[in-house]
Amino acid sequence: MHLDSSFDRNVTQVAGDEAEALVRDGIRVLDVRTPGEFSGLGHIPGATLLPVQVIASGPAILDPDSPVLVTCEHAVRSKVAARVLAQAGFSTVYELAHGMAGWDGPREHEPAVMAGPSPWLLECGDLVPRRGRALDVACGRGRHALLLASTGLDVTAVDRDEQALALLQQQADRLGLPVHTRVVDLESGSPTLGDDGYDLVVVTRYLHRALMPQLLLSLAPGGILIYETFLERQAEHGHPKNPAFLLKPGELLELVQPLHVLRQFEGEVNGQWLAAVAAQR
Repeated sequence: MHLDSSFDRNVTQVAGDEAEALVRDGIRVLDVRTPGEFSGLGHIPGATLLPVQVIASGPAILDPDSPVLVTCEHAVRSKVAARVLAQAGFSTVYELAHGMAGWDGPREHEPAVMAGPSPWLLECGDLVPRRGRALDVACGRGRHALLLASTGLDVTAVDRDEQALALLQQQADRLGLPVHTRVVDLESGSPTLGDDGYDLVVVTRYLHRALMPQLLLSLAPGGILIYETFLERQAEHGHPKNPAFLLKPGELLELVQPLHVLRQFEGEVNGQWLAAVAAQR
């Protein structure tokens, strides 16, 4: 990621009564500290937790047209995060001067689910190649495409949402990230995912069983598949409820055969029932 310090002029410093007024008015607060700091030291009520280490995914999970207030503990990490958002094209970015160390407003200490990347992708971070080509399937606004590109991977991001892909491409270009978007109807007769030979394929919260053989073939020898989506039990607790989008217990391991399974999980995560696998061709 190529950050340009000239975008700092697009970030407004606020503190004291001015910052508290923004919070009272309902501004989106982005806290870029660690989960331990977030709960242990306290956070602004309603804040979104996104550690600065994964801030590249930030543009994909926030509304670029809505004001955002960025904070950390001592206004060091927040400077980087605010610059990322400003450079990505966010219209109104504030930074809490002096950070939470200088915040006299209300605090909460409850832990929060971290926004941004899939926890499974982060857990499998040691399996992500340090260079090469990655494919992000059903990428949406690109929370994973942006993050993977920030690590140095050349990322192809595919989805059928043309508007979401246009915004993703714009943000990636502004940040100097190697992301290439392609509009693809993944559930058409023979969708084209791009060239074969990907070193990494990532699929999260998406299931179209007929696509699985093509996903496996798109991997280069030694390539890694990181896949996560919902189990049948999820229908008891929320969406999705359509059986076509829900896995039976043990089904994901069958779908990724004959790949070599490196890591797998089935169970409840943050109130959602998921199956996940990391496997190698």
